[in-house]
Amino acid sequence: MKKYLDTKLPINERVEDLISLLTLEEKASLLFHESAAVERLKIPYMNWWNEALHGVARAGIATVFPQAIGIAATWDDKLMKKVGDIVSTEGRAKYNNYAKRGSRGYYRGLTFWSPNVNIFRDPRWGRGHETYGECPFLTAKMGVAFCQGIQGNDKKYLKAAATPKHFAVHSGPEGGRANFNAKVNKKDMFETYLYAFHACFTDGKAVGAMSAYNAINKVPCSANHMLLTDILREQWGFNGHVVSDAGAISNMNKFHKTTKDMAESVAAAIKSGCDIMTDWAPADMLEAVKRKILTEEDIDKALKNTLTIRFKLGQFDNEFKNADNPYEAIPYSVNDSAPHKKVAYKAAQESIVLLKNNGILPLDLKKYKNIAVIGPNADRRDLALGNYNGTPSESFTLLDGIRKAVGTSANVYYSVGTTATGDREDWIVTHGFIPEALEIAEMSDIIILALGLNPELEGEDGDASNPDTTNGDKKHMMLTGLQNKLLDEMLKTKKPVIVVNISGSAVLLNVADKGASAVIQQFYPGQAGGIAIADVIFGKYNPAGRLPLTFYKSEEDLPPFKDYAMKNRTYRYFGGETLYSFGFGLSYSDFSYDNLTISNKNPKAGEKVTVTVDVTNNSDIAGDEVAQIYVSATGAPFDTPIYDLRGFHRMKIGAKETKTVSFTLTSRNLSLINNKGERVILPLEFMIFVGGSCPDKSSVKRSGKKPLSAKIKIDGKAKQIKY
Repeated sequence: MKKYLDTKLPINERVEDLISLLTLEEKASLLFHESAAVERLKIPYMNWWNEALHGVARAGIATVFPQAIGIAATWDDKLMKKVGDIVSTEGRAKYNNYAKRGSRGYYRGLTFWSPNVNIFRDPRWGRGHETYGECPFLTAKMGVAFCQGIQGNDKKYLKAAATPKHFAVHSGPEGGRANFNAKVNKKDMFETYLYAFHACFTDGKAVGAMSAYNAINKVPCSANHMLLTDILREQWGFNGHVVSDAGAISNMNKFHKTTKDMAESVAAAIKSGCDIMTDWAPADMLEAVKRKILTEEDIDKALKNTLTIRFKLGQFDNEFKNADNPYEAIPYSVNDSAPHKKVAYKAAQESIVLLKNNGILPLDLKKYKNIAVIGPNADRRDLALGNYNGTPSESFTLLDGIRKAVGTSANVYYSVGTTATGDREDWIVTHGFIPEALEIAEMSDIIILALGLNPELEGEDGDASNPDTTNGDKKHMMLTGLQNKLLDEMLKTKKPVIVVNISGSAVLLNVADKGASAVIQQFYPGQAGGIAIADVIFGKYNPAGRLPLTFYKSEEDLPPFKDYAMKNRTYRYFGGETLYSFGFGLSYSDFSYDNLTISNKNPKAGEKVTVTVDVTNNSDIAGDEVAQIYVSATGAPFDTPIYDLRGFHRMKIGAKETKTVSFTLTSRNLSLINNKGERVILPLEFMIFVGGSCPDKSSVKRSGKKPLSAKIKIDGKAKQIKY
């Protein structure tokens, strides 16, 4: 028996043995994303290309969870880990079925190109709904939980491989992304853009990384030695594989113009630390060796990274007959199962954010016997899916949910009112169905108005394309089509209006906030979204979601879209007043915070600080609360965030119940990133804020509650710590 087939040997020895048996041509063929079979050595064909952003994507029926931005709105990292676990369980079930039957092509494998932990720095970016929002800390917590869920907890085998993307400094524009150069200083890069990646690779133990299309300060990410080797491998200790985003290798010679041809591009990528090419590369790799700009030793190094993952997935251990690999026993029957659907339903409920409520919610069906459900997002089924999605066996729109909840207790009238895209025939674009909507509004006691965006209006370059987008990015933040006119007409009826905004990003909701009785934000919610929103409206579920991004009052508040500096962006650096702030969300319960205790108000540099607080539900209804802790430094010799999230706990609190919450602020939590990109602890004063939202003016005004606060002062000399 060959050494590489001996399951008793360490993986590194097995990998080295297998590499020694391969020809140069075979080696090159294995570093393409469609890795060729080498039958003489029992190496099966493998396609590295698979997606699992919020459910197993593009591989038939699967459980579809809320889009990533929606899961982030749950502020529930424990739920996030459970979602990741279910996604990889269904992925294994599909792989076991497909591979046994000889199908190992696209969207059949176990290397999932998720999560997307880029920072949603600007709400106009079309792919922002694939992310966990604008906060590095929240993104890190959710990303780590997802990676842990995806990869499983077996000591020897991976259930699947998580591949955080797009590494790095990537958040638009979609148009021209193939040659875009993100200009970023070291402070913003390490403080904001790399934070979640570092967490996913160190805490989450992710074994894959996907390099981005763009360049950073004129160096393409897929051939960026500083990024892929100096930072990722040497500083952070990453020992997994790096795959280029699709087409990123050829982009270097076609668009970035940093190389002359594909052979040079492949050589630059491999030597910089990229292992798997998603362009047609084997022949180009051989040409690079022939020209002596790439060595066989360089190729062996990349092979070691990639083959190690394949061994950890169990491909060389008598696959499908190996009793030691618990994941090979996962049956197909777990896919789309009732327990998985239950978690998708729970995630949809937890993701809903109540932004305004004048007391009308939850609705009393005894009072409202005629209900108008109006709007372009009331009965649009693709809203459940977002993008990079699977196909649910069943899904529910808002209209489905309202009808199911109401039953025979009230009459439900429906009109689309207007389209969101404005691309129908002239008479519809001009007039919409607003006259019809007005008629049923007059027949009704209350109006549920479903507005927002859809996957045709925001998404990846090539996926979303219409007059309101630029290659998937939004041209503006306004409600599209005739939605503003529809909203105005509904408000003029003087009937109570509940606005449900369904979107993957922030839009301008000033008019709705001013005139509607209630405003609810639902991000693309997955298969159970319609039932979940009805649960909130009628009081079956008490909302507790929090915004993972800022809703601004005006587009004029934002810097230019292509500007990657964090100044005046996101809750951390935005100096104005927001409409709805990051971390904000209302409940049907009334929570209060008391007895803030700091374990040490004068810690020495590097010492931990424990913060505790009592959270009381003063109401007669049980509910979830999301306790949040923020820090704010004073007197640093460089810019620091206005507020910086440093911990959160989502917990259920019974009626009249009090729970004590504890946060631990580590030396890392109380450190700062200086202008050199170094993480330092300085003898400064920090304000500590604890409450149910960010301590900014808008949240305090809307909630009517000011977070508890206290000061701490770090003693000792300044010191640099490991990033």
